[in-house]
Amino acid sequence: MTKQEFKELVAKGKVVLDGATGSNLMKAGMPRGVCSEAWIYENPQALIELQKAYAEAGSDIIYAPTFSANRISLANHGLEDKVEELNRGLVKITKDAVGDKCLVAGDVTTTGKQEIAYEELLEAYTEQIRILNDAGVDLLVAETMLGVTEVMAVLDAAAAVCDLPVMCTLTVESDGSLFFGGDIYEAVESLEQMGADAVGINCSTGPDQLVSVVENIRKRVQIPVIVKPNAGMPAIDEKGNAVYSMGAEAFAKNMKVLMDAGADIVGGCCGTTPEFIKALKKEI
Repeated sequence: MTKQEFKELVAKGKVVLDGATGSNLMKAGMPRGVCSEAWIYENPQALIELQKAYAEAGSDIIYAPTFSANRISLANHGLEDKVEELNRGLVKITKDAVGDKCLVAGDVTTTGKQEIAYEELLEAYTEQIRILNDAGVDLLVAETMLGVTEVMAVLDAAAAVCDLPVMCTLTVESDGSLFFGGDIYEAVESLEQMGADAVGINCSTGPDQLVSVVENIRKRVQIPVIVKPNAGMPAIDEKGNAVYSMGAEAFAKNMKVLMDAGADIVGGCCGTTPEFIKALKKEI
């Protein structure tokens, strides 16, 4: 997919992403504390069923589960030599699952380590993005990013190895502040200047708490705005599991408010399911 084709896709109307992956796979039996990328690679059936359901629910873009399959994060599990195998394998699983029903985004995310030098981030993201591009993804997404520096590294890495569109979403507090310092408003302006094709937020909170954030992002950039929030704020049950408060219909109604506020590309994060995407598509 070219950057121009991405612009044309958004120009046609609201673009629908998928919903949560991790929270649904945990329901399907993925243990806590494992490397999710390795678990999915070895146990693909739950992901295949989930992604087929998202495609049927109306997702235009589905994220390959390559989330933390970079060298830095995989080293936490002793899997740093599996970068190529995992990224290629996970992209193939997703492409086989959805066929030509939707676009497939290569997914990269934060290392979660604020102290890492920019050069090390750039090297890790360049390696991962080169593999994702070779594996045939249609576009890239940097999601659940905690600060603007790491997203800049993703954009620099992408520009060095491919011409794919890059969507960028950060996780924010309800006031727009970022976990690694600064705020989303200055961040999205910087990312637009660096060549991001769409910017916005994911995870964070429920859609009902993000209206002013979305309105203010819309005022700061000319490129498409992405919103992929959680199904409300979670409560922790007696087994230590996160239980999300918002149902599919309420989620979709709140997402309609965010679309009216300027969101162009929408989906769900933690706690959302194919039912949420179906309700969101219906609302559109």
